[in-house]
Amino acid sequence: MATLLHLDTSLWPAPASASRPVTAAFRAAWEEQHPGGTVVHRDLAADPVPHLGTAGAAAGFADPATHDPEQAAAFARRVELLEELERADVVLIGAPMYNLTIPSSLKAWLDHVVIAGRSAGPESSVAGTPVYVVASRGGSYEPGTPRAGSDYVRNYLTAVLGGTMGMEVDFIVPELTRAHLHPAMAGLVPKAEASRLKALEDAAAKGKAAARRVA
Repeated sequence: MATLLHLDTSLWPAPASASRPVTAAFRAAWEEQHPGGTVVHRDLAADPVPHLGTAGAAAGFADPATHDPEQAAAFARRVELLEELERADVVLIGAPMYNLTIPSSLKAWLDHVVIAGRSAGPESSVAGTPVYVVASRGGSYEPGTPRAGSDYVRNYLTAVLGGTMGMEVDFIVPELTRAHLHPAMAGLVPKAEASRLKALEDAAAKGKAAARRVA
């Protein structure tokens, strides 16, 4: 049966989060198509992986036969996370924008699973795997807006997931999510609501399409 790897990184629970309801809509559509399928869910905000340390980083560039006990243990953790990714037919990531970039919990996970010569490079073990990213953000960073050049979520994830790892990256983008909280953004509330509804619709449609693709 098909497997969906679902990662959430929002600091906020579902009622207050902009990304979690959208990843949930994608997952629900997936499960509707694959009622007997497997969903592996990691909440990296509630249960973060540790930041990559010296031992784990060094081990990634050394022959496993030369690993000392500390390196072996650290590298085993990296391999465990990467094998979970390798088993997935489709990947779903909630990646809200925090201070113009991805949450540190997601960066920590990526630092573990990007392993040169295995998941990174021309022979990547995850090349071609579809990955859907819910990139929510409080403002707008679309072309033509004042902050268009400061979207370091889509730029970075396109580079690392698509460029380095060879995955097929697709984005769902609910934006202006802070409009209802800031008086200066009050005039943007209708656009924010339209963006939220479109993101939920896109998530449901893409969840179904992804499920059909790997059926």
